[in-house]
Amino acid sequence: MDNTKKRILMLCWEFPPNIVGGLSRHVYGLSVQLAELGYEVHVLTAGNATTTSFENIRNVLIHRIQPLNELDEQFLSWIGGLNLAMALKAEELIAENQFHIIHAHDWLVGAAAIALNESLSIPLIATIHATEHGRNNGIYTEMQKFIHHQEQLLINAANQIIVCSEYMKEEINTVFQKMEEKITVIPNGFEPLKGNLAPHEVLPNLKNKKYIFSIGRIVKEKGFDTIIEAAAIAKENEKDIYFVIAGKGPMLESYRRQVIGKKLEEYVVFVGFITDEVRNTLILNSEMAVIPSLYEPFGIVALETMNLEKPTIVSETGGLKGIVKHLHSGLLMNPGDAKSLLEQVFYLRQNPEQAIAIGKKGKQIINSLYGWKRIAAETSRLIEDTYLSQKVNEKNVFSESPNII
Repeated sequence: MDNTKKRILMLCWEFPPNIVGGLSRHVYGLSVQLAELGYEVHVLTAGNATTTSFENIRNVLIHRIQPLNELDEQFLSWIGGLNLAMALKAEELIAENQFHIIHAHDWLVGAAAIALNESLSIPLIATIHATEHGRNNGIYTEMQKFIHHQEQLLINAANQIIVCSEYMKEEINTVFQKMEEKITVIPNGFEPLKGNLAPHEVLPNLKNKKYIFSIGRIVKEKGFDTIIEAAAIAKENEKDIYFVIAGKGPMLESYRRQVIGKKLEEYVVFVGFITDEVRNTLILNSEMAVIPSLYEPFGIVALETMNLEKPTIVSETGGLKGIVKHLHSGLLMNPGDAKSLLEQVFYLRQNPEQAIAIGKKGKQIINSLYGWKRIAAETSRLIEDTYLSQKVNEKNVFSESPNII
């Protein structure tokens, strides 16, 4: 069957304008490019009071549903209600459309994906963006055990698994039952960024000020503690340094209190959630970027800073160390090591010509390797192979069945 006639039912818990982390942008970029390749892509995702229930974005058909218990403050109950609502909405879509592939993104939509896979008997592809074990360096609490179990169920049910890096492939094979035969590494992609605001229009105190930019979900594993510690060391040694950190998350107010408690307001600021335009402006006008993650399956924010030719310092961990070659396309720091972070910062400052060259090389590499068109083409090949494989298996099962007279 020609891919122009194939329909993909893509399940994800976040999709623009509902942006919690990198998953939302990933699904957007991938779905748009798959639509350009000729697939009919239906995205089933969570909505809220401010979003429309249906929208066509660049030929991607977006269906937004409300969780059955959307006001429940218990996250797992909310997720359960989301999956039930997804399954009900999917029944409506199935009545009008013949789907050929289900593509689920992470355990959060796993229950609905598994149920649809069983009822429709069509292939299920699961993209695992991160694991609970990796985020917490182990499984300790009852909630972590539950999430880990849900991840295992989705991985077991999937015909094929996509991960974004060799690091994630190794993690899946180590943490779960050996799955190597059905894991494919397809990196994340990125949308080229543009920005044209002046930095002081974003933050008044940035006028004529050098700053180092960082961005990410404000959670423990992103390593922003390391920046706070680096700022404290810089203050103690009377070094002129200023970190601007963007993003939202459960640790935001705690980090802000730490900054105030350590009297570091002149060295680091957490600006909270920002729009894409503001993000681009802050990247463009920074002297460099730092991504200090303790755990990072891929590190799409590094692609964004490198795309704008900013010399970027990343932790030597996870997918980040696969993106950056030290002193060539970026710089590597030891995860959680504030002194190592500062060493890279001052190396770039002391070698401005090399810093410019590193920024240019970083952009050149990510443009050649991580464009969404290339990522979608690789995903398309996997979709076609998975679909064909199931059809061959069905044919073999039928031919091996005894004749009934």
